[in-house]
Amino acid sequence: MRSSNQPSASRRLFNLIGPFLGLLLVVGLFCLSPAVRPYFLTGANFKIILTQSVIVAIGTLGMTLIIVSGGIDLSVGSVVALTSVVGATAAVKGYAPIAVSCLTIAMGALIGLVNGLAISGLRMMPFIVTLGMMGIARGAAKWLSGSQTVSLQPVQLPTGETVDNPIDKLMALSDPEHLFPFPIGVWVTLGLAVVMVLVMRETVFGRYVFAIGANEAAARLSGIRVRLHKGLIYTLAGVFFGISGLMQLSRLTQGDPTVAVGLELDIIAAVVIGGASLSGGTGSILGSMVGALIMAVLRNGSNQMGWPTYMQEIIIGIVIIIAVAVDQLRQGRREA
Repeated sequence: MRSSNQPSASRRLFNLIGPFLGLLLVVGLFCLSPAVRPYFLTGANFKIILTQSVIVAIGTLGMTLIIVSGGIDLSVGSVVALTSVVGATAAVKGYAPIAVSCLTIAMGALIGLVNGLAISGLRMMPFIVTLGMMGIARGAAKWLSGSQTVSLQPVQLPTGETVDNPIDKLMALSDPEHLFPFPIGVWVTLGLAVVMVLVMRETVFGRYVFAIGANEAAARLSGIRVRLHKGLIYTLAGVFFGISGLMQLSRLTQGDPTVAVGLELDIIAAVVIGGASLSGGTGSILGSMVGALIMAVLRNGSNQMGWPTYMQEIIIGIVIIIAVAVDQLRQGRREA
């Protein structure tokens, strides 16, 4: 007899294909407009959508870890802003592109570590800790930049020649009239997603993440070092948020302390749309990536339709509510 806690085959199938059905639904809705369809269904536009999804998609890799483990992080947008400012500031001071990239990602990891230590070590609520970090990171970004944008500086070669900073090329669109080639950032996102799929499915760490989210007390009693792994989860998530900040820096070619306001909502919505449960213990990297693509399609299609920004925000808010409502229905049926 199947346990009531064991999801049925049909439920597992729905959780797998649900995000893809949602993506097809969103694409289909925008294709209903004869004025938008010729521009929307083009390789050039799909390239733009994929490029626009990079920052959110990389953020979802970290947020999936956190939500599956039963946590939440509201500081993502501020961390992306701060890390982009750190990278731009390092470039202004003459650091090499590799050093700029490492410093940007390291700042994200440091913030993730601080969040993890506060949550796991002091047993504080993730909501409160990351809400506080949201203000701290945003304020630090404004302090570091003097509340001004910091432009990414060109690189001077040993020959004395000055060239564009290689970081600019991460999100640069070459041959914008065709689908290929993709920007480097798209390939980086796909590569990181493949790595995280393997981590979540094939490693002990991945199994521990699911176990902690499903039942933290049981995980602790079974010998899992919950505090240590929570710290690792938030630190690794911070690495991904730092990479998102690097992509933001490349996209704007400047560090801006005011960018990415509300980015955490897009990322959380993408993870939940992808099938993750806010109660923890459920989620997938593939679903989260599709969720990020849905968010990018929504924004791109809204722009194609000529809808104002406030309309886009309303739509995203409705999507978040629907996604959480579906999650609650799913949890209710599972408990029944």
